[in-house]
Amino acid sequence: MTSETPGSATPPAAPIPVPTSPAPDVLRCASMELVVTDLARSREFYVDVLGLVVTAEDEQAVYLRSMEEFIHHNLILRKGEVPAVAAFSYRVRSPEDLDRAEAYYQEMGCPTVRNRTGFVRGVGDSVRVQDPLGFPYEFFHEVEHVERLAWRYDLHTPGALVRIDHFNQVTPDVPRAVDYMENLGFRVTEDIQDDGGTVYAAWMRRKSTVHDTAMTGGTGPRMHHVAFATHEKHNILAICDKLGALRRSDCIERGPGRHGVSNAFYLYLRDPDGHRIEIYTQDYYTGDPDNPRVTWDVHDNQRRDWWGNPVVPSWYTDASTVLDLDGAPVPTRERTDDSEMEVTIGADGFSYTRPDDAEQMPEWKQGEYKLGHQL
Repeated sequence: MTSETPGSATPPAAPIPVPTSPAPDVLRCASMELVVTDLARSREFYVDVLGLVVTAEDEQAVYLRSMEEFIHHNLILRKGEVPAVAAFSYRVRSPEDLDRAEAYYQEMGCPTVRNRTGFVRGVGDSVRVQDPLGFPYEFFHEVEHVERLAWRYDLHTPGALVRIDHFNQVTPDVPRAVDYMENLGFRVTEDIQDDGGTVYAAWMRRKSTVHDTAMTGGTGPRMHHVAFATHEKHNILAICDKLGALRRSDCIERGPGRHGVSNAFYLYLRDPDGHRIEIYTQDYYTGDPDNPRVTWDVHDNQRRDWWGNPVVPSWYTDASTVLDLDGAPVPTRERTDDSEMEVTIGADGFSYTRPDDAEQMPEWKQGEYKLGHQL
């Protein structure tokens, strides 16, 4: 886990070349491999507290899945000395897509490695790359099927996590990241911009939801969060109640609340190593080819929280280190445009939903509004 440090922006990186080789056909985000420093403590958090299901484990790793998953795992906890992310894993449509992934990234000059028997348990032929943004991506098709527990209501808890939903990645140049992901076949569903057209974040999907991953502007490459879905918002409230009963409410970083972006109900937690986990529900269908993009004003305080609640500073500054294919931390770069933090204090902490009607707001709110714009 690292924190963003203030400093001047660095020059933009060179444009990412568009390969002539076809991109792999990505189906969905499917798994994340986290490096944790205390395997037993992390296992307790994800299994005993959050209710993920153990598919397999040994002295070095625990393989976990959500209640409705039929592939081997959605999350790997691997023991290591420094908390980090070892792989953002995507499932592809066919075995041939692994050949395409290998050729696609090699043409861009990215480090690639292939293991035809799989890098991890439960997964066959796989390609791992360090992509042009510096993130460790894994592509796979062949998987070991396990029991889908959707009908095992005797095992469901009030806060049951049913699916892995998305990743969120921190990168210093969001437009560059969006171009790269669109060439990979992802589509933007929502983004955040200012009046000058600066894009601060973008939500992109392959499956028919709001996103499989999002690109958030900041010092990167780093992992902002991995998200698991529940069925209803009452499941998220049950998780909060459970954390309170266990005297673990210090795990809650932000929420519960309702996002403007994605329209989802959310809760952000920090695991024992500081990795950020979102519990997420109730976004919307995006599968039609003419699904319209939603663009939010960066000064709209309802974009991050529909109720207008402030966002804690750590949510903007803290994120997890990512590893290269040799297991070394990837160096980070500062973002290439003005930091969102410069508008975040006003936009998330003190601004008013209807700034043109500031004179109509209560006196105590006018003070917050003026303070936000002075900052």
